[in-house]
Amino acid sequence: MMQFSNGGECSDMVTINVSNSHNETVSFERKYSRSLTICEFKAKLETITGGCAGTMQLELYCGNRLIGKLDDNERTFGSYAVEDGMRVHVIDNFQFIQENVPKFELSQEEYDKKSDSVRSFLRKNKLGKYNEEEMVKLEAERKRQEEEDRRKLDEMAIGARCRVTTKGQPVRLGAIMYKGPIDGKPGMFVGVRFDEPLGVNDGSANGKRYFQCDPKYGSFVTVKAIEVGDFPPEEFDDEL
Repeated sequence: MMQFSNGGECSDMVTINVSNSHNETVSFERKYSRSLTICEFKAKLETITGGCAGTMQLELYCGNRLIGKLDDNERTFGSYAVEDGMRVHVIDNFQFIQENVPKFELSQEEYDKKSDSVRSFLRKNKLGKYNEEEMVKLEAERKRQEEEDRRKLDEMAIGARCRVTTKGQPVRLGAIMYKGPIDGKPGMFVGVRFDEPLGVNDGSANGKRYFQCDPKYGSFVTVKAIEVGDFPPEEFDDEL
């Protein structure tokens, strides 16, 4: 069923938030077409949550109130009572393994032969990872972002002043103390010593020290969170 905006104009898009059962992160303000089938919608959620469309279950929430389950793969997203600002929670069954309960498993060959599986539907309709063109675009965008981050990292100088902007945190000022990889984590990071105790560490991570600072004055952030510039330290009144 189509929804209408305040001006009476029919709108096919809905803006929702997406959470998942793997961690506490939330992807905010994602726009999706109400005409997507739930199966197609699950395929799009693969790239956001890292889950599998074939195993995920979806729940629709308004705030913390459960509206219902999106459990019919053939129904359209808009046929459920979905409205702007609601949250879709993605649950992945394979993450929860019960002890002493036998699992029913199909071999990859047997599963590929099934014509009624989600994988078969995705492959037939070229959705998710079976959409070669979309996968090529995503990989190209990933490489472009990786190259941009590498160039930006090369231009950063140790000791340079910077401004850090990350979700859920105030804008923080500090100095770049480290740039490069961190053991056990993929990608490249920038170690920052903040002017105020708004960090989460003392320049070390997982028992390894990368730079020196007082506790709560250091953090490791992604390259895109950094803006290098003339940001002089703020002056603070000791009496305050």
